[in-house]
Parts: sequence; C-alpha cells; structure tokens
Amino acid sequence: MPTSRAAPAERVSRLPEYFFHGLNQRIAALKAQGRDIIRLDAGSPDLPPAPHIIAALARSAQQPTHHGYMPYNGTLEYRQAWVEWYGKRFGVALELHETALSIGAKEGVFNLHLAFVNPGDVVLIPDPGYAAYSMGARFAGGEVVHMPLRQANGYLPDFAAIPEETLRRARLMWLNYPNNPTGATATLEFFAEAVALAQRYNFIIAHDAPYTEITYDGYRAPSILQAPGAKEVAVEFHSMSKTYNMGGWRLGITAGNADVVKGLSTLQSNAHSGQFKAVQDAAVAALTGDQTWLEARNAHYRRRRDLVVNALRAAGLQAETPAAAIYVWARLPAGVDDVQYTNDLLAKTGVSLTPGSIFGPSGAGYVRVSLCMEDERLQEAMGRLGGVMD
Repeated sequence: MPTSRAAPAERVSRLPEYFFHGLNQRIAALKAQGRDIIRLDAGSPDLPPAPHIIAALARSAQQPTHHGYMPYNGTLEYRQAWVEWYGKRFGVALELHETALSIGAKEGVFNLHLAFVNPGDVVLIPDPGYAAYSMGARFAGGEVVHMPLRQANGYLPDFAAIPEETLRRARLMWLNYPNNPTGATATLEFFAEAVALAQRYNFIIAHDAPYTEITYDGYRAPSILQAPGAKEVAVEFHSMSKTYNMGGWRLGITAGNADVVKGLSTLQSNAHSGQFKAVQDAAVAALTGDQTWLEARNAHYRRRRDLVVNALRAAGLQAETPAAAIYVWARLPAGVDDVQYTNDLLAKTGVSLTPGSIFGPSGAGYVRVSLCMEDERLQEAMGRLGGVMD
C-alpha cells in the first residue's frame, strides 16, 4: 500500500476503479486514433426529454431568485410531485416526510450504506447486480453476500437458499426490478415475500426501481411499496434519468420508510447542498405533465430490443426477450470469456459492450447490450458483431 501523505484512505483503497471510468479512457484513446466507436455499454438514454420539460427548465432558470442553495432534501413542490405520482401510478399513499431528493439515484444508492451499514454488517446483493450496491457496502465496511440470480428462477433470488445465520446478521437487502443487467421482472407476490422476510429478520430492503416506466408488450411493473407492510421495512429509489430521459440532470427520489428516509437525509444534508431549482421545477413538469409521450419512447426501445435480440441469436448468442428496462442480456457460447470477448470486439470492430462479470460472479459468460443508440447505428453495430462471430 502507498505510504506517502497522499495515499488514499483504506476505505478508498478497497474500491476498484469504476469499470466505465476505465472504459471511457480506452474509448477516448481509440477515438483519438480515428476509430469509429459504437457504444452499447452504458445505459445512458440517447433520446431527449419531452419539450415541456425542457421549457420548464428554461423558464425557471430565467428567474433571478432560483439560483441560490436549495433545501437539501428537495423543494416542497418536487417532493409533492412524487407523492402525487406514486398515488396515481401505484396507488401508494406517501407523506412528504417519507420522501427525499437525491442528486441522481446513484448518490442515494451509495449513501444509503454510509447511513445504515456498520463495519461487519451483512449486505445482501443480487448477483449479477449494479456495481454501486457492492461498492457502497464495501466502502461502509459491510460484508457483501451475493444472492445469485439464476435464469431458471427468472433471475429472482432464492430466499430459501440464504443461510439462517446470514439473515440474522443482515442489515440491508438490495432488490432491483425491472432488473439491470438482465431485464428480468418481479411480481407483487415476490415483493410481499421479501417484505415478510425483512420483517422476520429485521433488516432494511432497498428497491432500486429506475426502470419501472420502461416496459414492453403490455407489461406494467409494480412498486415494492404496494406490498402489505412494505413501508415498515423498505425504501424505493426512483430516477428522472431513465423514466424521463434526464440522465445528465442528476435528480432522483428516495421514498418509503420514514426512519430510513430521515437517516439518509441527515447524511446527505451534511454532505451535499441540494439541486438547482430549475432542474427540480423541470422534474415537477415531467411528473405532473403529459405522460403519453413515454409510450412512443418505449416503442423506440421495443423496436431496438427486437433488432438486438434477433441479431444476437443469429450470431450464436442466447438472448432472451426482456419485458422491461433498456438492456438485452445474452449468454456467450460455452467457453468464451466475457471480458476477453468484449475487449476483442472493441479492438476489432469498434463496438463496445459490457462484460457480464463486472456485475458479479454469476455474470461471467454473459454480455449486456444497451438499447440507447439510434437505430441505424445499432443496426451497424449488430452487423459488425455478427461478422466477428461468423
């Protein structure tokens, strides 16, 4: 370990470099060489927000009084908009004190560990799963215990397979449906089972739910807060990024158990200073305004989903058709290493996919393909990929 005065703290040294940070650097170097790169790795929406959202941002930004510090847990209007949205969308009754702003959902996801996980506490994490869960747990000194998500079980964790002693030591369980990276979905009955388990063993459930509004073929995703007793043990994270194509605007919400929301708010009030009011006002316009444009947006994703699934299957990969989210999860042919495959694909063709193993041990042998790319470029990328597999 470095011994200089500039050596990072042990808690930072425990963290690996974030995968996409390193990937961005590699791709920048390739572009500097004149390479044409098609990025199907990150889930960054390529379509813009609706015009009325952008107009609300512009109007608010023109107000001289809107440029100061904002309440750390969000403006009253922003949180009230989420309360109303939850009532209309899920039939869930929330109080204002059961909601708090985060500067993007990722911030809330990571900070939840700092607010509630003590050194040695068990954090139950889906495998494969979003890297911020395990990174946040390790940063807080928690013990990561993976819950394997198997295709045979619909990529749902098998709660019966978790040892009794592990459940007794658990402080926090992460769930994420519709799922990243698999695109799997969960039923309200599954959430009710999870809530009952948390009540029995006295741990917190954190449900990361940024993809509930990106669904296909008539599917409608539930909220864990619809499950009986959920607010006794659970919080849910939503994001403006995926739902309303506002990825760079950095705005999310934490909703549910009042004590968990309060603890997270206490941490964030000491670490952050709120979000620009114009961004929050635009979010209010998004949440309370016309929602029909989302159907057309989802139709774009559905068309891309079908294109990718068909192309991957033709290239010899096993790809299921997801009912939600913005990714296709595909198994590589037996014996093919996912990291080596994605590295070779990028070097040979300029197409960047995400290796499944970055999401956990159970992701080895898979790749994740993002649907956030215009149709023509997506078609070109699939052609390049097919040529390599041939």
